[in-house]
Amino acid sequence: MDLSAFPRVSLGTWPTPLEDAPRLADSLGAPPVLIKRDDVNGLGAGGNKLRKLEFLLGQAIEQGADTIITFGALQTNHGRQTAAACAKLGLRCELVLTAKVPMTGAAYERSGNIVLDHMFGANVHVCADADETVRTYEKVNHDKAVTLPVGGSNGLGTLGYVAAAVELVGQLDERGIDNATIVVPDGSGATAAGVALGTELLGWRGTVHAASVSHTAADAEQELRSLATDAAALLGEPAPRLGHVTVTDDTIGPGYGVPTPEMWNVLKLFAETEGVILDPVYTGKAAVKFREIAPRSDVPVVFLHTGGLPGFYGYAPEAVAQF
Repeated sequence: MDLSAFPRVSLGTWPTPLEDAPRLADSLGAPPVLIKRDDVNGLGAGGNKLRKLEFLLGQAIEQGADTIITFGALQTNHGRQTAAACAKLGLRCELVLTAKVPMTGAAYERSGNIVLDHMFGANVHVCADADETVRTYEKVNHDKAVTLPVGGSNGLGTLGYVAAAVELVGQLDERGIDNATIVVPDGSGATAAGVALGTELLGWRGTVHAASVSHTAADAEQELRSLATDAAALLGEPAPRLGHVTVTDDTIGPGYGVPTPEMWNVLKLFAETEGVILDPVYTGKAAVKFREIAPRSDVPVVFLHTGGLPGFYGYAPEAVAQF
């Protein structure tokens, strides 16, 4: 895998830590548990989108872009990290956000990620529905603008997590671990797809479990396979088989971005045992699946922490009621 052939900007500090979580493992009665801390990064409060943006913005700059346009929900982590990256690189950022999550109130609408979007200098457009989103996009688009997909999830963005898979497998090898289960949140798909593709190309003998936080398992798996295939084509590789990958959807609850009692419970578990904060939208829902898988595993289990801490504050009133 020669990733050096692709234009890339430096946005993160790599490798991110791979930390032992012995108190979490003890509480679950599980084999060794490790947390891959992709939430730990300075730029824009960190998170998984930085790995994708290194490739996406590298290409955009090479194409002569002066503006980046992207999309998401009101508390989008991708939007916040894109805004921060654009600030660092001197690019104009247009965030076209849609109020599609059934959450309201001052905390959700005026704190968390959306405050940081403004602090990073993005132009934030909050749209009521898909029609307004289209009209707004047409208004801000121009010939020196590059449009990024939701979550930065396309074949090129997926390469960010192919690189992460190489990094993670190397860290596991250093610990003498050649077989493990990696549990990863699956939203727009490229994070899980990159881990799946990267581990397959390395010939790694572990497994990957993608916990969908937004789509049915069938749709999420189709999207994951499509993204992995697109990324493989960029690398000159055949379509991957992905026989080591499982996708589930049973921890979504009522819908994307909607809290569940199980999610709050597992947020408390991670916080009390390891001092690690998860978010209610991505890592919290995936960690519910992790809590189910870990005690049944006979190999180490890795939880890929994709970040999202600022979004937690958008759910502060619900969190206060729980804790």
